[in-house]
Amino acid sequence: MSTPINAHSEMAFFSLLVRAGTLSAAAREMNVTTAGVSKRLSQMEARLGARLLHRTTRRIGLTAEGEMYLEHSRRILADIEDMEQLILSAGTAPKGLLRVNATLGFGRSHIAPLISAFHKRYPDVNVQLQLTVNPPSLIEDACDVWIRFGEPPDTRVIAKRIASNRRLICGSPAYLAAHGTPRVPNDLTQHSCIGIRQGEEGYGIWHLKYGQRSETVKVRGSLSTNDGEIAVNWALEGHGLIMRSEWDVAKYLESGRLRQVLPNWSTPPADIYAVYPYQLQTAARVRSFVDFVADAFSSATPTGQEVARWPSSEPAPRG
Repeated sequence: MSTPINAHSEMAFFSLLVRAGTLSAAAREMNVTTAGVSKRLSQMEARLGARLLHRTTRRIGLTAEGEMYLEHSRRILADIEDMEQLILSAGTAPKGLLRVNATLGFGRSHIAPLISAFHKRYPDVNVQLQLTVNPPSLIEDACDVWIRFGEPPDTRVIAKRIASNRRLICGSPAYLAAHGTPRVPNDLTQHSCIGIRQGEEGYGIWHLKYGQRSETVKVRGSLSTNDGEIAVNWALEGHGLIMRSEWDVAKYLESGRLRQVLPNWSTPPADIYAVYPYQLQTAARVRSFVDFVADAFSSATPTGQEVARWPSSEPAPRG
């Protein structure tokens, strides 16, 4: 019966050996003989059936197989360390400074109240809430958690989806009574559409989809702003149509102060994500806050109840 291999020990040994640069340096760090290090390496290579290192009396170099083994070893060792840190910190109450970034309107209406509740549960966490039109770069050390619409393209961060979200096109009953209700996307070109200049999205370009059919419409209007809450207020006052997050307009749809148009056409998704750096994934203050926000959104709709649905008078697209 063969002796079981301790894979963790083998990977740690090989990573140390490569970092040390020579067999003798690794032997000194491990407090063993150089011959002992050489024998252990030879046993590893024999077991794997591949040469991992080119070695001379002065230096060592990785073979192609050695590079592959080292890359996977370092990743696995890091994952094990992260897992151990998670377990060690599981019973630790979160504390310290937590910097949160969110957009102006959504942060004010939805994130600020959650931070109040979070702080009551975890009073040892000092929270700084920063509301901005455009979020700071994800790779800058500007904050610990970003609340964003849409999954970020940056793969150097962790993005946890905390709520589904649609963008809806809507207008006030007074505006629709005066100007008519769009029935197909191209009708939007004949309407006053309130512009919102935010982020890197193409300003004044609305993308809509019905099944496999896609439409891109260049909309126009006499009012525009970089603040979504102001834009919603203008729509409520009858100045035009608006495309806005369901979380921002659902209460007005429910009350009847706004009505959705083109309901059969979908717009680009804008699901809500909590984003944070990989190096903070084991921080109790970050993990507790993200879980707290995710739990809060999982038990709520944009208005806390079902959103009112207006019957569609729009004909199905042809072709």
